[in-house]
Amino acid sequence: MEGFLNLNKPAGWTSHDCVAKVRRLLHIKRVGHGGTLDPAATGVLPIALGKATKLLQYLPQEKAYRAKIRLGVRTTTDDLEGEIIATTSAASLTVEKVLPYLQQFEGKIKQVPPMYSAIQVQGKRLYELAREGLTAEVPERTVEVFQLKLLAWYSGEFPELEVEIACGAGTYIRAIARDLGTSLNTGGTLATLSRTRSSGFELTDSLTLEELTQQLQQKAFEPVLPAKALQHLPAVILTPKSAHRWCQGQRLPWQEEMFESAPVATEGMELSSNHPQSLVVRVHQEQETWCGLSKTGKFLGIGQVISSENGLLLSPQKVFV
Repeated sequence: MEGFLNLNKPAGWTSHDCVAKVRRLLHIKRVGHGGTLDPAATGVLPIALGKATKLLQYLPQEKAYRAKIRLGVRTTTDDLEGEIIATTSAASLTVEKVLPYLQQFEGKIKQVPPMYSAIQVQGKRLYELAREGLTAEVPERTVEVFQLKLLAWYSGEFPELEVEIACGAGTYIRAIARDLGTSLNTGGTLATLSRTRSSGFELTDSLTLEELTQQLQQKAFEPVLPAKALQHLPAVILTPKSAHRWCQGQRLPWQEEMFESAPVATEGMELSSNHPQSLVVRVHQEQETWCGLSKTGKFLGIGQVISSENGLLLSPQKVFV
């Protein structure tokens, strides 16, 4: 039971709750998740099982959400789970007025994370400080929003807009809702949130906890194999002899006759030791086919192609076997 589970997190559950539930259902201790979702949010929560917990950091970082933002309302948590601080009628707003402000959140933007978040400041989580009635200076940071698309507009005293957002790691959708409301001088808060893509996993392929339970009862559950989850990384294929040395922790010289994908994997890399670069790759052992040709075989782990004084080396990072 080693690989990944594409879980559709239910509302009202913390990410830790989901990990604990999966641990009980599968009867394994090593379970981790790839990116926290707020309790009120639903959608894709990547779960790593067994040794795959070592591979979470190598999954794709891009995420996508479907969110509903309510204007005219400010809350302590920047979503409807928090206490309402203030309300301002925003009935005069129209989609035409809001759209130019919404477009300002595309690209690389500065963002202050919500006070109720898991970010650590001075050794404590922000939400812990907030619950104690304490405040802290939350450092601004740069995040990237690749695409922000308006899906629907609902007019009223507290109008709502439904949006689709594709973004990089560390982006808080609650902060976008809050900052949009600030720009419009009405206040804003997140009404609903669903993560539709995370770490390469799509909502359409996800399993609910009920579906997971059913599959386990029918002995039909199969985790997503690491090689499939990491297919965005270039593949390096080793001979059995080289694979044995690599799995023992040895750095191997980069030779095209040993590495089937070498010309592609190292394209554009600087060979000079004055400009060290590295490339993360997934490592496989070659598998012989009936016609004598090799192909991608057993997944061995994650390697890093690094430049040195003696040329390129393949260094083990996470050995999976």
